Amino acid sequence: MTGAIDTILQGTLLGGLYALFAAGLSLIFGVMRLVNIAHGDLIVLAAYTAFLAVQLTGIDPLSSLIIVVPVMFVIGYALQRGLLNATLGRGILPPLLVTFGLSIIIQNALLQGFSADSRKLLLGPFETASIPLGPDLAIGWFPLLIFATAVVVIAALQALLHRTRIGRAFRAVSDDPETARLYGVDHRHLFAMAMGVALAVVSFAGVFLAIRTNFDPAIGPARLLFAFEAVIIGGLGSLWGTLAGGVILGIAQTVGAKIDPAWQLLAGHIAFLLVLIFRPRGLFPRAVD
Repeated sequence: MTGAIDTILQGTLLGGLYALFAAGLSLIFGVMRLVNIAHGDLIVLAAYTAFLAVQLTGIDPLSSLIIVVPVMFVIGYALQRGLLNATLGRGILPPLLVTFGLSIIIQNALLQGFSADSRKLLLGPFETASIPLGPDLAIGWFPLLIFATAVVVIAALQALLHRTRIGRAFRAVSDDPETARLYGVDHRHLFAMAMGVALAVVSFAGVFLAIRTNFDPAIGPARLLFAFEAVIIGGLGSLWGTLAGGVILGIAQTVGAKIDPAWQLLAGHIAFLLVLIFRPRGLFPRAVD
């Protein structure tokens, strides 16, 4: 019984990391209907930005967020304003092709700059510290921090979208871009701001990934897959659904690993496929008027 509780608990905490992978992807799709193939590589770029910040300044990995978040926001704004805005409104294929090309460029640039060697950020004893809940049950402080951050980030995004002027503008250009333009809304600037916010969220995912496990320039596509599965399971455009999707994916993987270590990823993919078959719009899809 304790083993089952521990498996579900660890899967839930892992789901927090997957929710951080997916939150930016969900936001971008919700605002501009853009599927960003380079999203996983941007997570890895954030991890390498944190690695550089730690190496150059000597600060601890968590403090590197002070540098990584604004840097990734600027990168997101510049990418959307200078490149991706030109692909919107021309069908689904141009954004997919451009972001696919961007994915290849990021991977090769990181490979040239940092080589194929894997890296990891060290956080010290906090990485392995835990809270005992019973004789055979404990929660790690670091996984708990990741999950709590995911909840706070998604709550902050919800508040941004529903309680601020720029959030209302995001929803306006998403629901009816033509009418929003008639009212003088600069959709190009808003889309760039949305991408900047999404990459600020990606910063947390990248830093936590870099602390939790080894990373290298080639792991981006797998992070994209986890993010995409969490978004689809939760429901397109639903931020809290994204958190639920991440948790479901994390639990499926830990249950699969408990049965057989080789089944960890397969169990997550099976959970994704089952949701796609029975609920094609996801478990908590965004309401469409």
